[in-house]
Amino acid sequence: MTTPLPGLTVPVRRARALRLRAAVLAALSALALALLMLPRLPAAAVTVTTPVTGNTTYFDGLGAPYGGCGMPQANLDSQDFIALNVFNTPNDYAYSTRPVPAGTKVGAWENGRNCGRWVQVVVGDYCTGINDGAPGQAFCRNGSYVADGYNGGVLNMLVADSCGDANAWCRDDPYHIDLAKASLNRFVKNGATVTDMYPNHFNNRHMTWQYIAAPNYSGDIRIGFLQGAQTWWGAIAVSHLANGVHGVEYFANGAWQTAPMNSDMGQSFIPTPVTAGGSQFQIRVRDANDALINNGRVYTFSLPASCGSSCPAAYTEVAYTTSGGPTGSPSASASASPSASPSASPSPSASPSPSPSGQGGACTATGAVSSQWQGGWQGQVTVTAGAAPISAWTVKFTLPAGASITQLWNGVLTVSGSSVTVRNATYNGSLNARGSTTFGFTANGSPFTVPLTCTSP
Repeated sequence: MTTPLPGLTVPVRRARALRLRAAVLAALSALALALLMLPRLPAAAVTVTTPVTGNTTYFDGLGAPYGGCGMPQANLDSQDFIALNVFNTPNDYAYSTRPVPAGTKVGAWENGRNCGRWVQVVVGDYCTGINDGAPGQAFCRNGSYVADGYNGGVLNMLVADSCGDANAWCRDDPYHIDLAKASLNRFVKNGATVTDMYPNHFNNRHMTWQYIAAPNYSGDIRIGFLQGAQTWWGAIAVSHLANGVHGVEYFANGAWQTAPMNSDMGQSFIPTPVTAGGSQFQIRVRDANDALINNGRVYTFSLPASCGSSCPAAYTEVAYTTSGGPTGSPSASASASPSASPSASPSPSASPSPSPSGQGGACTATGAVSSQWQGGWQGQVTVTAGAAPISAWTVKFTLPAGASITQLWNGVLTVSGSSVTVRNATYNGSLNARGSTTFGFTANGSPFTVPLTCTSP
């Protein structure tokens, strides 16, 4: 990607991928050094409670194995995602302390506390000048912001990463947002997808955004162990959230205790097993309003045998059972209860299918479209055991004509024409009674609208 020279107006991404010409880099470095010598007032923490407007940039995708929120990109609820600013340090491009001490210099990312939340982004004015995020320089200099035919395009996006780069976008603009590049041409206006905003009509234009509840939310949270997780370091990531996550509490030594965040990755926490040295965990989760989700529901799960001494994969999703309430003190063998679905929307589902052999339990499969863009979509299927445990499951469904799956995770895929069969992975086939797990996928074409079937051998 080339950096614009004075007088040119071209789209620009944020600085971590820019390759500046040596002369320009030297000039900007000198300017930044001069600015560092100026006195500064302490920066205030940034909070967003109403719609705000800021400059925008783009980035290619999350880093490996995780983004700043602690989730691998393949396991996100949506491939439409954004990064928020780590810091609020106007004219200071050298500050890098993380987590940021409370009270000052805290950007809209809030040390990860806004991870997993949804935002609605609305396209705003286009910049006719130079909008390159150069340190110490004005935004849209030698030009102005003007409305055009792209204003009003809307896209719901997931907070999945952090922007801590040393440029004016990430430091000087408290409401700057960094968007997944592929999402720039998936905004919808008047019912049609805007497919050509990038590259010729972007130029880091203004956009207005605000937090929203997860759109079309159904099912329950997902829990997965992170790479290196083990009995003595039970690092987990919590996702598929109705309203973000502000904390995880774990039950150990007969009481609820607060799990530390894993660095400042806001969806990852480190609980302790119910019994010291054991492999079973029990947690409950607090949302972005600091309220216990699902009336204090308790989630019980175990470190899977596939992890051995420590989990080798970037993310190992686990099945869980649910029980308890806001005042309940669960035992190590909490029984399962059906998972309520807040704000559930209609979605394809299957009736319980008894085991062909007459042994084991029934299972159901419920599908939902979690994101959609021109020519493609992302689906998620929740598999739930019936009144008895199951040791494996198989889900089948038919894709509409012309549709095809491009990627699938947390399952083993077989395709024959338009017929799709997904069998459990090695780590999520065994489910306790009424326990559940999920798999997800991206696909081309139209979303599924037909029933799904689930069988358990």
